Amino acid sequence: MENTNKKYQILIVDDDNFMLDMYSLKFQERGFDVRSNIDSKKALEELREGLSPDVVLFDIVMPNMDGHKFLETIKNEKLADKAILIALSNQWQESDVSKAKELGVDDYIIKANTIPSEVLVKVEEAIKSHNK
Repeated sequence: MENTNKKYQILIVDDDNFMLDMYSLKFQERGFDVRSNIDSKKALEELREGLSPDVVLFDIVMPNMDGHKFLETIKNEKLADKAILIALSNQWQESDVSKAKELGVDDYIIKANTIPSEVLVKVEEAIKSHNK
C-alpha cells in the first residue's frame, strides 16, 4: 500500500487454486505479506496457532467448511480479532450476503462483478477506513 511503511498481512482463503494464485500475486505486487490457504479448516488452524493478519479475504462456497461457518468460527473463537473480514464470492443472493453481514463480515464482494484490481482497491480502502 502507498503512503505507509507498514507491510499489511492478508490471509486469502479460496478453494480455487487459480483464484488463490491470482489474488496472492496481485496483493504481493502491491506490497502485502500474503498468506493463502485452499482449505478453510487449515486456515483456521493457522489462526489458532497465532497467525494475526490485518485482512482475511475468503470465499463463501468451499468444501469441508463454507465461508459462513469459517466466519462464524473466527468470530466465536475471537481469532484474527482485529482483522478486516471480507467475503469474496460468486454467491450474490441476498440471503448469502445478509447471513455474512449478520455474522460480522466487514465487506462482501461479488467476484463476477469485480475485477482483481478493484478487489485490491476495496481492500486498501477498508484498511484506510479501519485505521482512522
